[in-house]
Amino acid sequence: MSLAELIVRITCSFLVLLLLTRIMGRKELRQLTFFNFVSGISIGSIGANLVINQNLSIRNGIIALVGWTIFTIVMGLLDINSKKVREVIEGQPIILIRNGKIMEKALQRVRLDLNALKALLRQKNAFAISEVEYAIFETDGNLSVMKKENKQTALREDINPSLTSATPAILPTEVISDGKLNRENITKLNLEENWVEEQVHQAGLASVSDVFYAELQKDGTLYVDEKNVQ
Repeated sequence: MSLAELIVRITCSFLVLLLLTRIMGRKELRQLTFFNFVSGISIGSIGANLVINQNLSIRNGIIALVGWTIFTIVMGLLDINSKKVREVIEGQPIILIRNGKIMEKALQRVRLDLNALKALLRQKNAFAISEVEYAIFETDGNLSVMKKENKQTALREDINPSLTSATPAILPTEVISDGKLNRENITKLNLEENWVEEQVHQAGLASVSDVFYAELQKDGTLYVDEKNVQ
């Protein structure tokens, strides 16, 4: 490939991509759906091939770029105007926590484990699952969280001006996960396994194996989430 041809390819690819991105419209990264993400990567890959792949003619490269962009724009218009098409392309928001209860099957559908769910909740300043009334996994991968009314954010000074930062915060800690005791955390918390089992029984469950998730709260109580019946 001669230097002149390379310059022509770079110029054509840059100008075509610039024009197509302006036509396709603006959307913030956090608003991108998986379809938008894949489409953007594909267009970028075609543009890169147009520059460096000698086997791809400039004409065919531009046709490929324009063709893919047209498909993307058409799908975007259908997405806006048709609810059924939108559900096929983007899917639907999925409720992961409903009325304070973890939806296990929903977690499996979106391929999230408990650690990933808790990480997403922490990003929303929900450090305990027991604080959450609803958690909805949006089509763009973000998690929308509605806390229980008594867990809404309030300044400590608003509750009791005498409270200071001298009292260290204790994070809720996992004790049971998927029907199994987390003995490492139990030891760190200086808890007895018998006490944990007793709390499980008080929650109306026969054994630890019936618990999907349980964590020790700041006030020393145990939050217990029962396994869904298959």
